[in-house]
Amino acid sequence: MKNDIYWMKYALYFAKLAKNAGEIPVGAIIIKNNKIISYGVNSSIKTNDPTAHAEIIALRKAGKYLKNYRLINTTMYVTLEPCLMCAGAIIISRIPRLVFSTYNKKYNEIGSFIDLLGIYNINYKITINSGILIKECTYIIKNFFSLKRKKK
Repeated sequence: MKNDIYWMKYALYFAKLAKNAGEIPVGAIIIKNNKIISYGVNSSIKTNDPTAHAEIIALRKAGKYLKNYRLINTTMYVTLEPCLMCAGAIIISRIPRLVFSTYNKKYNEIGSFIDLLGIYNINYKITINSGILIKECTYIIKNFFSLKRKKK
């Protein structure tokens, strides 16, 4: 059985692909039975699609792969805490386990993914683990935005 660090390295690989494409560097994978069944990289800029977040892309691919919109017995790994849109999609997909690396500081004011779970009476249990490869995942995000600010 592979551990969370092993799988988060794959999500980080996809975040680097997003960065190299000029996108906000977030990567996501979904695993089932110790195998990657889908992945996603942020693609909003390239596709002019505000919903083209890594998590949404990974969810769409996993649904097609499993031929089911409910992604039972899967785990999602993502390099950054999901935004509220992605959190809602994760809840609807019934993913039972979410592992993310770094908290999204942008949501301190409006609430995090974990806060969203507490707002509603969700009829299923999702286990959350955070902080996996936090130095590496935080660095890629901070470096991306630092370079963007320098270019301006």
